[in-house]
Amino acid sequence: MTSGGLIHTGVAQLVEYRSPKPAVGSSSLSSRAKINDMNKIINYVKESYNELVYKVTWPTYKELTSSAVAVLYASILIALVVFVMDFCFQNVMEFVYPR
Repeated sequence: MTSGGLIHTGVAQLVEYRSPKPAVGSSSLSSRAKINDMNKIINYVKESYNELVYKVTWPTYKELTSSAVAVLYASILIALVVFVMDFCFQNVMEFVYPR
């Protein structure tokens, strides 16, 4: 089986010839992989801390209170709208289905 001076052999034979089977290791992670994973975790914690301390802009007390008041007013307004809708729906249902 030659064409142009090349010898063709089966793929399985080439794989068997080129790559001998490696020795089977244990199923647990090697110590090198454990250290690498631990370094990743430590790096993540350090970067998170630096971002929280140096890159995040925290609101001032005045900004925080004004935002809290805005949320309070919006919550009261939504509660009143839901109350009015519920009251109207209840009256409509009592009119349609009298007792």
